[in-house]
Amino acid sequence: MPPRILKIPAEPAALLPDRFSAWFAARGWSPRTHQLALLEKAREDASALLIAPTGAGKTLAGFLPTLVELSSVPPAAVKSVISTGRSVQRSGGLHTLYISPLKALAVDIARNLERPVAEMGLPIRIETRTGDTPTSRRQRQRRYPPDILLTTPEQLALLLSSDDAPFLFSSLKRIVLDELHALVTSKRGDLLSLGLARLWRLAPQMRAIGLSATVAEPESLARFLVPQPKDKAESADIVIAGGAAPPLVEMLDTRERLPWAGHSARHALPEIYQLIKQNKTTLVFVNTRSQAEMLFQNLWSMNDDNLAIALHHGSLDVAQRRKVEDAMSAGKLRGVVCTSSLDLGVDWGDVDLVVNIGAPKGSSRLMQRIGRANHRLDEASRAVLVPANRFEVLECRVAIDAIAENAQDTPPLRTGALDVLAQHVLGCACGEPFLSDELYDEVRTAAPYADLTRQDFDDVVDFVASGGYALKTYERFARIKQDKQGRWRVANPKVRQSYRMNVGTIVEDDMLKVRLVRSRGGGQGKAGGSTGVIARGGRLLGEIEEAFIEGLSPGDTFVFSGEVVRYETLVEDQVYVSRAHDKDPKVPSYMGGKFPLSTYLAERVRRLLDDSRAWNGLPEQVRDWLSLQKDVSRVPAVRELLVESFPRADKHYIVFYPFEGRLAHQTLGMLLTRRLERARARPLGFVANEYAVAIWALGDMSFMIRNGKLDLNALFDPDMLGDDLEAWLAESALMKRTFRNCAIISGLIARRHTGEEKSRRQVLFSTDLVYDVLRKHQADHVLLRAARADAATGLLDLRRLSDMLTRIQGRITHRELDRVSPLAVPVMLEIGRESVYGEAADELLAEAADELVKEAMG
Repeated sequence: MPPRILKIPAEPAALLPDRFSAWFAARGWSPRTHQLALLEKAREDASALLIAPTGAGKTLAGFLPTLVELSSVPPAAVKSVISTGRSVQRSGGLHTLYISPLKALAVDIARNLERPVAEMGLPIRIETRTGDTPTSRRQRQRRYPPDILLTTPEQLALLLSSDDAPFLFSSLKRIVLDELHALVTSKRGDLLSLGLARLWRLAPQMRAIGLSATVAEPESLARFLVPQPKDKAESADIVIAGGAAPPLVEMLDTRERLPWAGHSARHALPEIYQLIKQNKTTLVFVNTRSQAEMLFQNLWSMNDDNLAIALHHGSLDVAQRRKVEDAMSAGKLRGVVCTSSLDLGVDWGDVDLVVNIGAPKGSSRLMQRIGRANHRLDEASRAVLVPANRFEVLECRVAIDAIAENAQDTPPLRTGALDVLAQHVLGCACGEPFLSDELYDEVRTAAPYADLTRQDFDDVVDFVASGGYALKTYERFARIKQDKQGRWRVANPKVRQSYRMNVGTIVEDDMLKVRLVRSRGGGQGKAGGSTGVIARGGRLLGEIEEAFIEGLSPGDTFVFSGEVVRYETLVEDQVYVSRAHDKDPKVPSYMGGKFPLSTYLAERVRRLLDDSRAWNGLPEQVRDWLSLQKDVSRVPAVRELLVESFPRADKHYIVFYPFEGRLAHQTLGMLLTRRLERARARPLGFVANEYAVAIWALGDMSFMIRNGKLDLNALFDPDMLGDDLEAWLAESALMKRTFRNCAIISGLIARRHTGEEKSRRQVLFSTDLVYDVLRKHQADHVLLRAARADAATGLLDLRRLSDMLTRIQGRITHRELDRVSPLAVPVMLEIGRESVYGEAADELLAEAADELVKEAMG
């Protein structure tokens, strides 16, 4: 196990040159222990992982070794080319790569880094390279690289796929990976790990520094930073920053009536507005972009004090986002309503309060958000949690307890995906021809791929070379070919071009650009927007998902970029809108943004429910709700599954409470519905939320359970994850969607070509056709395996479902009731909910809740 805290020399002067010490002193600062620790590790020529809270000077710590080393390089030694006997190598050249998960973060870091470099007069050139960087500058960077290049995982993959990659990276001494905890949990992390494996071969002298927020398993994360030897795990050294003040986190104990369901938190709007008013700068986090648009509109409509409140989420135009970020940094905003687009690292200066709307879903995610308040290590960050419904109160309570204990729930290191490996194999062939044996050894030095079998690797190479056995006859799927020496190279120049246009692992839903123009309808009502010619151009507001626009008619209004707009027309990929004043606009729904409830918090919620003494720490409304449930039915114990059955109207209901999160519950609902069909209960449908599942049927399930015709232990037997799951997946649209993403990431289906982009329908047709061919003729195809693995870990949450089914064996408690129970009210309210937004939705929900609560109370 690597050392966790390093001993630092008593005298920083031993590590810091005079001009650096003077720079710190001029600001009234002293270098922090963990900053000096990374200098010490650089002196020892070792890689290191720094774990530190926001405000601890992580970024400066990561760059200090580079700045110190480059400060001692005499100008005369810079940028010459030398011969090593076998190849040309750069003397000087690129010294440090910085990889960020966000383009904005790379730009922000460059701005912050240039200041100390200029103030100390260091002979260092710093540049950024993102998707927005002009082509001319990108070409110049390859010929005359800066000392420090700040970029993203996708841009690194592009650089490594060029034939001059050995020349560009041969001088590389260090790579700094920022927000590493956020990168490694996704396929972007897989792509980055493969890039690191290639860099270790091109620049064996390279050392890595990882910068991370607090995580559950630091040793696992530290493996990412060093090449993995065969048959054993190797980790970088770990430095943990101390001295941070514990955060002050409280839950809003609203004076209003707490909703039974829903996620808008509209009941607490006046109290949220007062929090913004009482503080200098407040970040208001929500979990989805549609929530952000809705909340911003609501706050703006009550903003009688004219407070400067802004909106920030990933679908807004980049110029609009930068404008908000600059205003934040300058201290000009009182509040910003935002999504996870502000979860990571950009320095926001004097934020003094974070408000989190809705349940946090995970303690580590919540800590990351809270860290946005007070970018100073020795001052406590302040946060207020605003639960949107009664179940979310429980989640907020246990999240506050977890933070007080500094408990983490970050996921473990993932196993590298095969579709990402296919993309990397093609990228390697684009750069220089490779031998399979050499590339296999190289790939296994990446931590996520350390256990990759030779069979899986060979299958991936065969797939890139021919499409696999079932697709061999189609010439267009043959993207690499072997030469006489056995080296794999790209089949033709078009393959290389296609790779460069489609690199990356983020598969976005089809997005359309939204432009603001003058209305051509002239009126203020919804019937406008269909006559006259509309002017092209208009100010770009951002991007919106095509599926939402497909459901609109000209004249419909919706909320976007913080204002109400009227849909005028769609021309190619441009949506033209005009300003409107409708009081009941629609709110766009976005595919991204919903986080699953973490296993850790779910366990703590179950414990809280099981301990009635702990209910004293809950708001009175929630205590009364749980006490009523105890009287009417039962409150589930920690390891127990409570199942309730009752009649309502002309149907029969069964409700159970696993507390395992929406993804696992949706899978469980699907599988149980199939089993109930076989048991002849005649199920009609199911709904799931984060905490419970409800199934309704024509058959009397209470009678069936009472008379032994429906065995609950058999119903919840773990064997449902066998044949039942396979049968459901075979006919499920979910698998086709997952396969589609894998096909795009692997490069089998290219979204972008020269001068054109495939439409959603073209991609759907192509991938669905291939999916059907492979299922019929090659069921073990690499892409089908990749899609199954994705579904199991993501959309289906199979591991969690399997653990739950094992946990409850022999611990299922059934309560036969004559009416709905208080605990069942929230999930029952999910039944038949339509996508209605605004006050109308809340009123409808409140009416339905009142009706159900009256029933529950008899």
